[in-house]
Amino acid sequence: MKQLPKGNKKLLNAWAFYDWANSVYSLVISSAIFPIFYAALTIVKDKDGVIINDTVSFLGIEGINNDTLISYVTALAFLAVSVLSPFLSGIADYVGNKKNFLKFFCYLGGASCIGLYWFTMEYLWLGLLCYFLALIGFWASIVFYNSYLPDIAYPNQQDKISAKGYSLGYFGSVILLVLCLFMIMKFDYFGFESKDVPTRLSFVLTGIWWIGFSQYTYYYLPKGTKKAKLTKNVLFDGFKELHKIWRALQHDLQLKRYLIAFFVYSMAVQTIMIIATYFGIEELEWGNQDPTTGLIVSVLLIQLVAILGATLTSKLVGKIGNIKTLILINCIWVLICVYAYFLNTPIQFYVAAASVGLVMGGIQSLSRSTYSKMLPENTIDTASYFSFYDVSEKIGIVIGMFMYGAVAQITGSIRNAILFLILFFIGGILLLLRVPKNKIPASKEN
Repeated sequence: MKQLPKGNKKLLNAWAFYDWANSVYSLVISSAIFPIFYAALTIVKDKDGVIINDTVSFLGIEGINNDTLISYVTALAFLAVSVLSPFLSGIADYVGNKKNFLKFFCYLGGASCIGLYWFTMEYLWLGLLCYFLALIGFWASIVFYNSYLPDIAYPNQQDKISAKGYSLGYFGSVILLVLCLFMIMKFDYFGFESKDVPTRLSFVLTGIWWIGFSQYTYYYLPKGTKKAKLTKNVLFDGFKELHKIWRALQHDLQLKRYLIAFFVYSMAVQTIMIIATYFGIEELEWGNQDPTTGLIVSVLLIQLVAILGATLTSKLVGKIGNIKTLILINCIWVLICVYAYFLNTPIQFYVAAASVGLVMGGIQSLSRSTYSKMLPENTIDTASYFSFYDVSEKIGIVIGMFMYGAVAQITGSIRNAILFLILFFIGGILLLLRVPKNKIPASKEN
């Protein structure tokens, strides 16, 4: 088909629709069903629901805390993405096939989600490998997805379409989660003897949804801007591109300071999003209430409120600008962390979940679009710039998850990690205050 022009509504909607396709991974695998499934496999409880043992044996090592194991696997996966994305994005811009890279990692992630169907304690290594590869597939595809934003949208369109993407993602992932939850809770309606098989089928549906709906995005997105033929040196050219971006940042004070601030506060945001369900499973007093239903309800609450949060943030930006809005959102995150440190009951957890949802969508979409608008004008190597953005985020997650795992292993509780996250948000606020405002004209702020 004929390539659609930059700013075309159909092209923008097709780009945003990839959020609808891939966000089921974030909800089903990262946030809701998989964490509960993993806990059910790795935690031994007595008849009253009190945890007797939460350690596992992995690759011959005994007595590993289950939270520590999953956090370390998560951190290693993000570390792998941090190493891969710089040269992959450089290659994509260099040979002009960003869409092919986006497809590859989408299919890797979707197939790995399907592979989680065979996750058992007997094959713990296989389950964690699929989890590891699914995470890499998701986040590596995001590098190329994000890099399309300045290519397909003008500056005054980017905040709105970025927020729309996140909103579509939240809405679509909620639909699949509700379907999976119904299948799990009403397993006997479908002829299953327990919740185990429908839970595993949820992972299969996630992979199929992700791969299937992404085809609409692929149909309309341009392949990329071809610069040269593929050569044997192209792998190293990717690192050269990254080094070029690093040197460019030394002369761009605004972009450099923004990236530092983003690195600090994103470390806390992403860690909270990953550990929230694990925190709810082990730190709350559920009593006679089914924690599975309660936790999934809280995740649904986060997603639904996040749709409103992303929309409100986009409107607020039009009134006070990008940086001031980000500072305000970080202040709200500090208050949420203080509240979360003291919560013990499901009701308190629901209140915290609603609060997280309100600011989660806003800080994600606004961080992405703010960075996009700060890029030098007429930038061609957008994937290289966005790889730098994504590497900053991923290294922050690696630090956050290793910290979480260490606290869990040493103290047996993850509650104290909340105190560290507060410090990261405060640091983010202070660093955002130092970002120069002279390079974002009023036309780009709104």
